Amino acid sequence: MVAKISHGASLYGALAYNYEKVAKGTAAILSGNRMITDRLGQPSRDMRLTLLSFEDYLLANRNTEKPVLHIALSPAPEDRLTDTQLEELAARYMEKMGYGNQPYIVYKHGDTHNTHIHIVSVCVDENGRKISDSYEHRRSMTACRKLEADFGLRNGNDMEERNLKAELKKVDVTGGDVRHQVGNTLKAVLESYRFQTFGEYSALLSTLNIEARQVKGEYKGEPYTGIIYSATDDKGKVVSPPFKSSRFGKRFGREWLEKRMLSHAKDFKEGKWTPAIQPQVADAMHHARSRDELVRMLGKERIGVVFRENREGRIYGVTFIDHDRREVFNGSRMGKEFSANVFNELFHRWEDLPEKERREHADRELWQNHRHKTKNPSALEQAADILSIETGQAVDYEEEAFRRRMKRKKKPAKRKSRGI
Repeated sequence: MVAKISHGASLYGALAYNYEKVAKGTAAILSGNRMITDRLGQPSRDMRLTLLSFEDYLLANRNTEKPVLHIALSPAPEDRLTDTQLEELAARYMEKMGYGNQPYIVYKHGDTHNTHIHIVSVCVDENGRKISDSYEHRRSMTACRKLEADFGLRNGNDMEERNLKAELKKVDVTGGDVRHQVGNTLKAVLESYRFQTFGEYSALLSTLNIEARQVKGEYKGEPYTGIIYSATDDKGKVVSPPFKSSRFGKRFGREWLEKRMLSHAKDFKEGKWTPAIQPQVADAMHHARSRDELVRMLGKERIGVVFRENREGRIYGVTFIDHDRREVFNGSRMGKEFSANVFNELFHRWEDLPEKERREHADRELWQNHRHKTKNPSALEQAADILSIETGQAVDYEEEAFRRRMKRKKKPAKRKSRGI
């Protein structure tokens, strides 16, 4: 079993991500602790009541900038657990991590090759004090190993070791035997990553210092399309002779790649795999103040991002790479809030703001003060407010009402983000 813990500032963003999955039928509310419940004792499906379950804790928050917890627990695909077992797994993990007395809600996700659970909670207690996260990764690994033994699950260490062995390395022409380096990297990419277009494939390779380019020509009167690969430096400049795909094998050529991409696209359409990184990307868009800072923040979450620009510097494409799940998505595939146009607006906004104002103003104040400069404010505000999921006007209104209520109840003392 593998556990991934994310700390964030937006409770609404974490809940909206899961609620959208529930609405689509790819997830279900499994259980909860200290939550407002329905007649059957289950956490309410009404998002307003879910927000209210956390309200007192967030109001009491003293100094914690990121009080929201979003935890994913992923058993191996071979491990089959009942809903009752998953509920117990979540409860015992939270207890071992020190969050057993916190309000939390558990979702079961079935949109990938392995059923897994997401837990949304807060890391501040009823008195507003932060629950210690010292040695969090170490304690989480210890908890996972104990639960694996108790539930008869496969050892997550083995899964992590396999991931490390498959970890991709950038091609480095100074290391010699460039063709061999390129071939090894191509093999690792094809064996472990999923993508649906040649653009997504080439974007992933560009982060590994490989340029993949389609070439067209004619042979014996017949048109053909082939692929050539070249090594690049860290700035994307080609620094090696081109290699035909045939030098590495048929599966790296156009025909085999197209079959692979069609298979991935079919699985995607059937809901066998879907983007899972919208909350992290939206959170970075919300808190970053420059393009470089955005890239660094995503890198810490093991998310790569590639921006494609024309000669005028306008972004015409953006691709996100989830290195944990080994999945690649064009931004628009994740939602209109992550399309190239939104990032053009966002980066221009950052560039136009005075440096002092960037750092001193809170996010929401900053967007409101400069709204008149935005050509597409609704999309930008969605991304800036971590509304990474299209939930409709009614849900947006509920969030605004929740924000206003929290603001009215604030105490006079200055406090940092409440996690809303």
